[in-house]
Amino acid sequence: MISFGYCQSNADHTLFMRNCRGKIILLIVYADDIVVTGDDKEEMALLKERLAQKFEIKDLGMLKYFLGIEVARSDKGIFISQRKYILDLLEETGMLGCKPAESPIKANHKLQAGVEKSVDLGRYQKLVGKLIYLSHTRSDIAYAVGLVSQYMYDPRESHLEVVFCIL
Repeated sequence: MISFGYCQSNADHTLFMRNCRGKIILLIVYADDIVVTGDDKEEMALLKERLAQKFEIKDLGMLKYFLGIEVARSDKGIFISQRKYILDLLEETGMLGCKPAESPIKANHKLQAGVEKSVDLGRYQKLVGKLIYLSHTRSDIAYAVGLVSQYMYDPRESHLEVVFCIL
């Protein structure tokens, strides 16, 4: 990408940017998925041609789904959600048909370290990690997720109960 005149972001090394004639092109890479966007259609087409010369690529058109985030466009703007990600997570945990909680955590709920029986560390970390990622589009769970993430290295039964309440 640098040989094509793009600059690599210092904040995210998978993001490349090019500002040309007051127009910007962005490319982000995750494993074998690439998203190209910008306001210069000619430069975007040229970039796709250059990439096709070096790699086997397939243009899937307008972005609809990337890394668990759904993208929808309308006259009012661009909207993102993680609906499919949530449904997959609920199915994975056996909670797809569960009754929704009024709140992700009870008011003034206190969590304590090391009081009761331990739970599966790997499972807990995986679930909390998925909830952290989900909080990008669901700010309503951010506080509760922040609380349970404090126990990532020694989770107990009450911590896992709160994780399931968040779900």
